[in-house]
Amino acid sequence: MRKQWLIICLLLPCMVWAQGKKLDSLQKQHYYPDEDTVPRLDMIDLFSDLFHIKSRNVPKRRGKVYYSLIPVPSTIPGGGNALITTTNAAFYLGPRRTTRLSNVSFSPSFSFSGRFSFAFHSNVWLEGNNRNIVGDMRFMVNPQYTWGLGKGGEGSKRELMDNNYFRFYQTFMRRIRPGLLAGLGYHLDWHSSISLPNNDSVTLPSYVKYDYGTMPHKQSVSSGVSLNVLNDTRANQVNPQSGYYVNAVFRLNPTFLGSNNNWASLYVDYRRYFHFGDERKQNVLALWGFYWTSLSSKTPYLDLPSIGWDPNNNSGRGINQNRFRGKGLIDLEAEYRRDILPNGFLGFTVFANMNTVTDAEHYRFTGFHPAGGVGLRIKFNKKSNTNIALDWGFSKYTNIVYIGLGEAF
Repeated sequence: MRKQWLIICLLLPCMVWAQGKKLDSLQKQHYYPDEDTVPRLDMIDLFSDLFHIKSRNVPKRRGKVYYSLIPVPSTIPGGGNALITTTNAAFYLGPRRTTRLSNVSFSPSFSFSGRFSFAFHSNVWLEGNNRNIVGDMRFMVNPQYTWGLGKGGEGSKRELMDNNYFRFYQTFMRRIRPGLLAGLGYHLDWHSSISLPNNDSVTLPSYVKYDYGTMPHKQSVSSGVSLNVLNDTRANQVNPQSGYYVNAVFRLNPTFLGSNNNWASLYVDYRRYFHFGDERKQNVLALWGFYWTSLSSKTPYLDLPSIGWDPNNNSGRGINQNRFRGKGLIDLEAEYRRDILPNGFLGFTVFANMNTVTDAEHYRFTGFHPAGGVGLRIKFNKKSNTNIALDWGFSKYTNIVYIGLGEAF
């Protein structure tokens, strides 16, 4: 069964390559917010009117770079509250008809209880979409709950786990055929100060029944390279309105690059967007699915596939991050997005997701774990089509409020 999944996932990028030749025609159908002739409204307009700022005094909105900023208080894993500030800059590095929107985001968070996180993400498209450069850098001092492998215990059987985390990912891809890019990446995951601070009678290895990357107060280092294949026809990654996205990442972590153990993994991501009615109005059905698997027996515990730890940490809304972890993970999600007001200032979403993870002892998938939710959208920047996203996700395990910039996928 595992080999069949592996073959399907490896062939998936090739299956969609045939659609790459249709890229030019698909691009013409994409949503271009700055072409909208209907008066649109965003929060920048409201602030301009409130403080009587004329448009000629706001050059950043008229230029190629569009900024969005949101400082919000939010709950964090492990309990307590933190101030989270997200700044997003979206820009074009070429003609908009032939170059996709690039974006860079910076998200620091602080709490009075000593928790801290720093995240910097970038997704840059060079002119003509001939090159794509993706970066992900994070540093986190942020305890999180863990439930072990597979289904784990009930909510009351979780353990709070200390963990300092540094990540550095950088991927470079170039176009090899219309709509199809391939390239190499470097990935570093460095976990330190791993322990269960609230339980003196149990160690992490005995609790999770896993020996790799779980030794108390030891470091877990994974340093490796990746082979990446990408087919992306979306015009705007911040808020996709149509098109599809396929990404396959094969990662190899050898000890000679600094890893504690030799291990490998495969991640395959597919997304599809259907736009209905007037292309200048948001009326979108978005679908997302990914398969993530460890291909080795010595993958460190904190680097195993886990819900909420996809590249953008957006999977499984309504389920705690880390709630399900195993050597293999499948996640399926759907979301419907629509404007509430004709000017696009307010919108809503309805979403559902379900995931399944392999059990603790065998590579055998457990049953699906469903979740759902609703959300409100407030247009922050109409030029980049960036929304403030307020989501409430719920499941039988918990319910969580999410606040951020942009869509989950």
